[in-house]
Amino acid sequence: MVQKRSDNVKSYLKKVALFKKNEMETIREVKIEDANDILDIYNYYITNTIVTFDEEKKSLDDIKLKISEITTKYPWYVMEYDNHIVAFAYASLWKDKSAYNKSVEATVYVKAELHGKGYGKKMYKNLIDKLSKNGYHSIVGVISLPNDESIRLHEKFNFEKVAHFKEIGEKFGKKIDVGCWQLIL
Repeated sequence: MVQKRSDNVKSYLKKVALFKKNEMETIREVKIEDANDILDIYNYYITNTIVTFDEEKKSLDDIKLKISEITTKYPWYVMEYDNHIVAFAYASLWKDKSAYNKSVEATVYVKAELHGKGYGKKMYKNLIDKLSKNGYHSIVGVISLPNDESIRLHEKFNFEKVAHFKEIGEKFGKKIDVGCWQLIL
């Protein structure tokens, strides 16, 4: 009897913890006020990885301008956890020709120390759902290689590799390949 009650208490506490975790984690549309947290996340990737080909840290004004420009036409979401932005995802122009109007490039970034918690998957699912509802037809993910984590994320959502550009970029004194993964909605 005591063991059964103990198991019930443990089960209840796990449910409460899960509820609290989900309660603190929110995906919502970006606001200009989120720019500072986004800046911190993005500048880490600029200075420490090949994930972005930007080489100079961005300013707060750069990020505010990017948010303003992108959100006039495309969705941009943030994940807020315990009142801090821990991830963001947005769609943007694929190519500047009218024939591409139903195609977008998708981008997702997760705070570096929070990788592996499923935030990227949640952000991408939310973004893909929104793009589908808004009538977009094609989503392209552009990935600097190697990047197994990003490849797994895209393939989890049934993106297919459609292009591989060899040594098309250079960062930190190394030539870098870039691959494109595509999802047809």
